Amino acid sequence: MNRAQLADFLRRSRARLAPSDVGLAVGSRRRTPGLRREEVAQLAGMSGDYYTRLEQARGPRPSRQILGSLARALRLTEDERDHLFHLAGEEPPRDARDAAGTGHVRPGLLLVLDRLDDVPAQVVSDAGDVLAQNAMAAALVGDAASRPPRERNIVRRFFLDPAARRLFPPGDRPEHARRHVAHLRAVLAARPEDARAAALVGELRCRSMEFATLWDQHEVAVRRADVKRFLHPVVGPLELECEVLLSAEQGQRLIVYTARPGSESYERLRLLRVVGLQDLAVRS
Repeated sequence: MNRAQLADFLRRSRARLAPSDVGLAVGSRRRTPGLRREEVAQLAGMSGDYYTRLEQARGPRPSRQILGSLARALRLTEDERDHLFHLAGEEPPRDARDAAGTGHVRPGLLLVLDRLDDVPAQVVSDAGDVLAQNAMAAALVGDAASRPPRERNIVRRFFLDPAARRLFPPGDRPEHARRHVAHLRAVLAARPEDARAAALVGELRCRSMEFATLWDQHEVAVRRADVKRFLHPVVGPLELECEVLLSAEQGQRLIVYTARPGSESYERLRLLRVVGLQDLAVRS
């Protein structure tokens, strides 16, 4: 691990980004060129102290998960991501499954995500790992970056976290459960060597009787465009169109939630934008 070069690369990558490049509001009192250290840490889902130590060349060797999160937060290209891994003494991801596992999202896809500031949108791996969100998505379904990496998987949270299930009307939950399982089975069938997906299935079969029962039914279906109903604790019920844009090369999906103009859900989505921006301001 080359701590000095890693620290220099992190500092320079941070300095070249403006807050608007990553969907953050520009404050009136910014003395730091580019992003602040705490902003990078927030985007990467890590502690500010840990990131500061990395930039000061005195931090411990970062894990592959941390490196992937940093590459995403700093909007690195694939070549820059590989350089980051090399500086940390790690082999870069070599295929789509490994890339998705480290949380790397192409800068172009992140640019699209950052520009979607009036609707919820997030990038999710085909196995359900939330890799990136905009402020609206965090306001709608919760801030994934605030959770440990293994708890950012939407399938895992749906079956193991009661709070995640409460986001949906009780009558809709059985159908959501069925679709989650059918999609995950399709993913594992396409990539039987995918250790991350296999481990997720193994854990859920052991810890959720509902998941195990649905898994044994052997339904297969890839999730695509849909209509979802949410029970938001602040703005109330929402009925949203769920558009799924596929990035098949890297096993990632950009999911965008919209409401029909003039509907109650549309007005509540506008209110959610205010809630999301206020929450972002508090956290920054």
